[in-house]
Amino acid sequence: MLCVAGTQADVAANNAVVVVRLSNITGMKRKQPLGGNDESESDSDSSDEDEDITTEVGAIQPASKNPVLQVRMVAHQGCVNRIRAMQQQPQIVATWADTGYVQVWDVGVHIRSLSSGSAETSTGLSSIVRQAPLQIFTGHKEEGFALDWSPLVPGRLVTGDCKSFIYLWEPSEGGRWNVENTPFSGHKSSVEDLQWSPTEASVFASCSIDGTIAIWDVRSRTQAAISVKAHDADVNVISWNRLASCMIASGSDDGIFRIWDLRSFKDDSFIAHFKYHNAPITSIEWSPHEASTVAATSADNQLTIWDLSLERDAEEEAAYQAQLEQKQAEAPEDLPPQLLFVHQGQKNLKELHWHPQIHGLMVATSGDGFNVFRPSNLDNLAAS
Repeated sequence: MLCVAGTQADVAANNAVVVVRLSNITGMKRKQPLGGNDESESDSDSSDEDEDITTEVGAIQPASKNPVLQVRMVAHQGCVNRIRAMQQQPQIVATWADTGYVQVWDVGVHIRSLSSGSAETSTGLSSIVRQAPLQIFTGHKEEGFALDWSPLVPGRLVTGDCKSFIYLWEPSEGGRWNVENTPFSGHKSSVEDLQWSPTEASVFASCSIDGTIAIWDVRSRTQAAISVKAHDADVNVISWNRLASCMIASGSDDGIFRIWDLRSFKDDSFIAHFKYHNAPITSIEWSPHEASTVAATSADNQLTIWDLSLERDAEEEAAYQAQLEQKQAEAPEDLPPQLLFVHQGQKNLKELHWHPQIHGLMVATSGDGFNVFRPSNLDNLAAS
């Protein structure tokens, strides 16, 4: 797996765009000891590097088969607020910096270095190389977070800032971009996230601290095509469903995330509302393989996966409760039936992303690193 990330270092000069190659991803779960002897207990208490791991088919893999992490780090001016790779040319990435600049980079040489196996295997920070970006845009009056590449028009980009303005980038000859002088304006506060429509090349969505979600057409900059009051708190993130293009998910500062149907899009017209998290939603993303599955991360250090097609089944719950009683365990109260999986163990969760090809594989970044995992119960979802 290849991915790109950005750092938020304590010292501005130490920030970097990080190109990562993770190989030999075979482990699915730790193998439970079959016996109860001291040797098994000793094995289970050992470090991750020493533990055997099992594959999907249950075969034990020796410790030497653990995943291998390789990195290349490119110096970046300022903390990276957000980073996105172009879908059609993944070596082209855009970054939002806390300096107020948006930069576009070509990391192709680093991808080739990683693929050839010449990059160092990381057990810590690798050396940072210096490279000039393809383009730097200084037209934003303040820093921002909103950033998205068009999935339909290669090279088309939108960026939004904390002053409420959105700029459209159009690709031009020579690997450059023309950024329109006149921004899209309509939000009353900071634009927090942007998402292009998966089916309409000229349409994108935005969300803002002003509590609204807006739908825009690139042919009109003075006002949004439609704007609705979506949350009572800041709307931090949105995700446009690539498989069911009428659906948008949004997450807010009060820990609530909601699902919207664009066919009946108006104030507070959400079709689903979830209040499970008790801290701000920091990212949200629809599965690229299941139209009804969505995942979210929160500042409460939890990543949750949801299947909106599920409903409460009283008979199934009764049978499950009977099993728990035999094990002298108790089921959590008021657990939403749509909740499939909860991932914990990371601090200050920032973003999650689904792997575009491997069903159920996820990456989550946080203040203490990133996790790659694949919940086993998503196999049952795919089979159904």
